[in-house]
Amino acid sequence: METKLLRIAELAKSDPKMKFTSIVHLLNKQSLMQCHLELPNKKATGINGTTKEQYSETLEENIEDLVSRLKSK
Repeated sequence: METKLLRIAELAKSDPKMKFTSIVHLLNKQSLMQCHLELPNKKATGINGTTKEQYSETLEENIEDLVSRLKSK
């Protein structure tokens, strides 16, 4: 799965005008958890004012909710 995301990132970087459709299936709980862990600490809050630390307090629940919302669109 990660290889597919890396390939998409390479393609997007090489051609910024390239459009991708239906990539939400690549965003699953495991990949989003890993992304969260790789985010630097002490950065700006999210659009709703939540910090990484606050989001981490109920990380699994938050990620499951996020995946659910992504897949329902």
